[in-house]
Amino acid sequence: MNTRHTILIVDDDKNTREGLKRALDGTYTVILADSAGKAIPILDERNVDIVLSDIRMSGMDGMTLLQRIMARSNPPIVIMLTAYGTVETAVEAMKLGAYDFLMKPVNLDHLDLLLKRALRSHEVESENLNLRAQLDSRFGLESLIGESAVMHEVFDTIRQAAPTQATILIQGESGTGKELVARAIHQLSTRSKGAFVAVHCAALSPTLLESELFGHEKGAFTGAAERRRGRFELADGGTLFLDEIGEIPTAIQVKLLRVLEERQFERVGGHQTLDVDIRLIAATNADLTAMTKAGTFRNDLYFRLDVVSITLPPLRKRPEDIPLLIAHFLKEFSEKNNKPVEDITPETLAILTAYQWPGNVRELRNVIERMVVLSRSPRLTVRDLPAALRGAAQTESPGTAVNLKGQSGTSPAATMADAERIMIYATLKQHNGNRTLAAEQLGISRRTLQRKLKDYRASEPPTQPSLT
Repeated sequence: MNTRHTILIVDDDKNTREGLKRALDGTYTVILADSAGKAIPILDERNVDIVLSDIRMSGMDGMTLLQRIMARSNPPIVIMLTAYGTVETAVEAMKLGAYDFLMKPVNLDHLDLLLKRALRSHEVESENLNLRAQLDSRFGLESLIGESAVMHEVFDTIRQAAPTQATILIQGESGTGKELVARAIHQLSTRSKGAFVAVHCAALSPTLLESELFGHEKGAFTGAAERRRGRFELADGGTLFLDEIGEIPTAIQVKLLRVLEERQFERVGGHQTLDVDIRLIAATNADLTAMTKAGTFRNDLYFRLDVVSITLPPLRKRPEDIPLLIAHFLKEFSEKNNKPVEDITPETLAILTAYQWPGNVRELRNVIERMVVLSRSPRLTVRDLPAALRGAAQTESPGTAVNLKGQSGTSPAATMADAERIMIYATLKQHNGNRTLAAEQLGISRRTLQRKLKDYRASEPPTQPSLT
């Protein structure tokens, strides 16, 4: 369906407004506003593609309106109109984000071409943004968020290992994102067009797990009313992800080792040997080395699995990533729940950054979702925090907050002031060092931000966190 584009004409001259409306009405949906002040609520309520605005108007002028429009998250195209144009005015308008600048009286043929070119340019830009979002999703970058040194090491390993056929073992605490890493590896691999099949080993009994992995023949056991293909068959040509592989019983470990060595297996109750072409990615939050020493995990299987090892750090060891994750989850759950929650107070962000997060990224994600759903204002505050986090912040003592170096017992502990510093540096990095934008997001003045940065430089070392 070809939907008409909507144009908002903002001009305090009635003849200009209505003349442009008559010229454009057949091709576009046209809305009129006789002042910039009346244009703002229209932009709040309607989906507008292009704004044609006069510069000289009573009340709010066109340049101020332009600034207000360009401050929006997804601004429309803006074309400025004036009967008193100068080169300086045109340059200023373009710097503020205007697409173009037209002199009055408007040449309608020129305007028609300009509108078509502007819309096509905007469509191409939107297509590029959508493509970039799809690529980010395809490569797992949308969910794998982090600017810390430890996460950059993880990303480098993923990029190097993904195109190969090597078996990969992902280790890390519960909630650190092991399955997200596995999916990213699959999508970056030559098997990306094949299936990604995940099995959560801890959720299945030994009997069910064997059948789930290898399939079974009809009558193989009570309840086996028909032949069933297992996950190895379903993943043929793709990737099989075994989560919590440390929970696999020893008897099934033997069959798994054979599949890894020979790429062959038989269904439960069957005699036909099946060939399979899969890439195996395993994950665990257990210490497999200790389990091999205790005899609960086969040593030969461990070495087969541990060809390429990726260790995901707990969230408490990369606190500089917390503001980035919060911003991502805030956007995700605001859109998902149709709630206009767009910001978080510095005090609230400092508490979240200083918290230890035993449940890691999964816990943080759940907390932000809860806060967004229950929030009554566009800005998350301390009042929106779960009671447990508020209590932890009140009882937090210096020396028990955040370990900045990520090494237990060897580096300075972070107080709330340290958490604030991490937050400020992370926000600056997010805005490529732009102090004005960073100050706006933090809810402080640019002068306050400059003073804090000066204080941080004066106190370095020992606790300046590295964000590079």
